[in-house]
Amino acid sequence: MTKTSTQAYQQSLKPEDVIALLKAGNQRFVENNQTTRDLKEQINVTASGQYPFATILSCIDSRAPAEFIFDQGIGDVFNVRIAGNIINEDILGSMEFSCKVAGSKLILVLGHTDCGAIKGACNEVELGNLTGLVQKIVPAVDSEQQHTEDRTGNNIDFVNDVAKLNVQNSVAEIANKSDILSEMKAAGEIMIVGALYDVATGMVHFFD
Repeated sequence: MTKTSTQAYQQSLKPEDVIALLKAGNQRFVENNQTTRDLKEQINVTASGQYPFATILSCIDSRAPAEFIFDQGIGDVFNVRIAGNIINEDILGSMEFSCKVAGSKLILVLGHTDCGAIKGACNEVELGNLTGLVQKIVPAVDSEQQHTEDRTGNNIDFVNDVAKLNVQNSVAEIANKSDILSEMKAAGEIMIVGALYDVATGMVHFFD
């Protein structure tokens, strides 16, 4: 049985250690061999404080719950969710808190296959406040160069390629738009990486 992350455990980890932890957790998830946890005990332990070792920015898609995907428990990761895993000032502020104040060692931007927000950007969807959100994904649509014929949300290969580019754009934006996180990255205190979750297999593919 695994207990929740403690301050000593969090501080003992390097960013690359956290990546290894998440990869191992995803492998357990794929193999349906998840860690046994006492969630009530984790609630009790974290009632007086939290020491998550990772911050995961993912999409709101119901098929992609970060704690399940990486086989983590209560108090282990900060979970930031927004359609299309895009970046805005509020998300950057949340990440600055999670890393600079609360000690998180890794920021992971996690996209996924068959993403509805990506399809919306590919199809130039306009719908209330969603219109502005989708516009943040358009640069990834425009920069995708592998598909020259069907560049719509009906082409799942195009959609998934755009999803990967969108993750990479978000990773770059984090460092470009946050001096705090950029400085922490340069000092080796954190890493900022991207990955894509396959909703059909449960596998997470980390980017080099």
